[in-house]
Amino acid sequence: MALKSTLVLRRTYGEQGTNGTIYFDGEKICHTIELPWRNNLQRLSCIPEGCYKLEKRKYTKHGEQIGIPAVLGREAILIHAANNAMKQLLGCIAPVTTLTGEGTGDESARALEKLKALVYSLWEQGDEVFLLIREGR
Repeated sequence: MALKSTLVLRRTYGEQGTNGTIYFDGEKICHTIELPWRNNLQRLSCIPEGCYKLEKRKYTKHGEQIGIPAVLGREAILIHAANNAMKQLLGCIAPVTTLTGEGTGDESARALEKLKALVYSLWEQGDEVFLLIREGR
């Protein structure tokens, strides 16, 4: 039977964007930026809090990425590189190394590599990987 591994994303909501931090086994992996909460509106809002199973997804534009397939009323939600939520995200989650403001950060590609290395190693062990999103630090 596959083991379940859960990453926890703790969010803070702002007018200009949603900032968060992803933890695994109590250890900080990276920060995240997302669009502000706008009632789960497609392309305009971050996704709702909850627990999501992560899956590998291949996209023409982004190559192979970590996908979040089972978001109610949404499709093609990914975890991919971006440094400015309002300019570069349409509902996806972007890992960043440092938060620089509401919905902004830097060194996203580096943070994404770190997150992918963790998630892919869990998948290679045969684990199912989940992302639990909740408010708070």
